[in-house]
Amino acid sequence: MTGFPGSPKTLRGGLVLVDPSSGAVKRVITLQYTPDQVSRTLQVQGIGEAGDRSEALRLKGPAVETFKIEAELDASDQLEFPNDNPNTVKFGLHPQIAALESMINPLAGDLIGENSQASYGTIEIAPTEAPMVLFVWSAQRVVPVRVTEFSVTEEAFDPNLNPIRAKVSLGLRVLSVNDLGFAHKGGALFLGYLQRKEMLSSKAPSSGLDALGIGGIP
Repeated sequence: MTGFPGSPKTLRGGLVLVDPSSGAVKRVITLQYTPDQVSRTLQVQGIGEAGDRSEALRLKGPAVETFKIEAELDASDQLEFPNDNPNTVKFGLHPQIAALESMINPLAGDLIGENSQASYGTIEIAPTEAPMVLFVWSAQRVVPVRVTEFSVTEEAFDPNLNPIRAKVSLGLRVLSVNDLGFAHKGGALFLGYLQRKEMLSSKAPSSGLDALGIGGIP
């Protein structure tokens, strides 16, 4: 389908897997279709009801923010041109789904290596550090996250039972400086995300107290 020639190009959201040490980009996963909605929840990090009265307005840290999105995957367009998309013909949506699942699974080689160390009597084996996941939703939202929920509903299949239409639901928890520290690359990215929010806040319209029907604060 050809879009209206004067319409702006719509960016796609996605996820970027980054080496936590070097910052090198390991993989970019773009969402095939832009989800119709993104749900956000922010949990305030206040002192709490048990805190001293003098600390009622204090914040312990940045709010814990979570995103929930549902991404749709469909191989129909690729299957219309089988010669140009041999992997889709052979595997359906398995590659795209596996790429998303790579965010929450360690590499098989890492598991084998840890098991080998254990068999040689290594007392303590540190779990392998996974790539850092960045949720990218426009230039205003580039933020490190941890995948907390992942579910896949496969809705249609080809004759070889490869999925050709699916929905993937993702729950993402933003990782702040409380989680990563200020020296971590992800911590720096979070601070940039917070600063962009502060910049956008400064551009919001502001009214005087008269608009609320009061003359001042006693």
